[in-house]
Amino acid sequence: MSSELSKIWLSSPHMGGQEEKFVAKAFKENWIAPLGPNVNGFESDLENYIGNDKHIAVLSSGTAAIHLALVQLGVKQGDEVICQSFTFCGSANPIMYQGATPIFVDSETSTWNICPKALETAIIDRIAKGKTPKAIIPVHLYGMPYLVEEVAAVAKKYDIPIIEDAAESLGSTYKSQNCGTFGDFAALSFNGNKIITTSGGGALVSNSKATKDKAVFYSTQARDNAPHYQHSEVGFNYRMSNISAGIGRGQMLVLDEHVILRREMHVFYETLFEGIDGVEVLSEPNKDFYSNHWLSAITVDPIKTNGIDREQMRLHLETHNIESRPLWKPMHLQPVFAHMPYYGGKVAEELFEKGLCLPSGSNLNDKDRKRIKEAILEVFKN
Repeated sequence: MSSELSKIWLSSPHMGGQEEKFVAKAFKENWIAPLGPNVNGFESDLENYIGNDKHIAVLSSGTAAIHLALVQLGVKQGDEVICQSFTFCGSANPIMYQGATPIFVDSETSTWNICPKALETAIIDRIAKGKTPKAIIPVHLYGMPYLVEEVAAVAKKYDIPIIEDAAESLGSTYKSQNCGTFGDFAALSFNGNKIITTSGGGALVSNSKATKDKAVFYSTQARDNAPHYQHSEVGFNYRMSNISAGIGRGQMLVLDEHVILRREMHVFYETLFEGIDGVEVLSEPNKDFYSNHWLSAITVDPIKTNGIDREQMRLHLETHNIESRPLWKPMHLQPVFAHMPYYGGKVAEELFEKGLCLPSGSNLNDKDRKRIKEAILEVFKN
């Protein structure tokens, strides 16, 4: 059956049509390097979009943005950094790049993001052990804002800076304020599967021009101001190219439309699962939260579904050439991080065990939705 049907992807790139104009201009003017009008323009577009007097440096990835935030916060060998466990490895790997130790914290059930109570427990225990964490990395997972005020209150109480992982949440807001503007630093991602893409790329959001300029300095191999190549600090090759930034400029023109379309996919799933006992769709806890619903995600409780579980659903969709994917495997369960400290209960583990991400792209059409609906209903009829 699958060979006869076109693939329905989880989240594929969705071009708006004007990206080529910016890229063609870069070719015409020979701005192919990691600098140029598109780089400056894309940064300005992003700064205007998220507001709150933020300063943005566009980079090669969201992971690079988190890394440069850690560098600027002085995180070094032997330090500790708290990280949400229920996330992609890009949130945690940069901690290791600096020779620091990630301290993983469980999620809470309303947003699936870092649990403020477990966060404070972790901080108290690490301080008791002689180490105050140098930073906290909470994540707006799948576009859902974390408990912003509760996490900020804990961070403020212990004077620990926040690096906000907003890689999946461009266009999401909490109390009408854009995600990516709540931390001392924030990371955005423009990977191929994100709400907008530059094919690959990211950005560091910071509170001042000085920290932005320092990020640009580090991202271009930390070259000193000299006529020759001179380096007084270790730098990185993290700057976004003018070509990629041109794609980003075109994508910014359709960002709001993409958010609306992703949110419509979320409503489609809410409606679809309304009458199916045991399936829960991740939705906003209240009106303070506005998610871009980058990925629509569900949990499947086999006790309430007559034994049907997440994996049966995934494999059935696969036979219809429809991509779905288990939720993130928590970092504290990953072999590479299994020996790292972890605080909390089993929330993240249960989400991983029961959860599934469903096709959510802004380029899905009514025909795609019909196929998805029919395939899902087949699972529960059988």
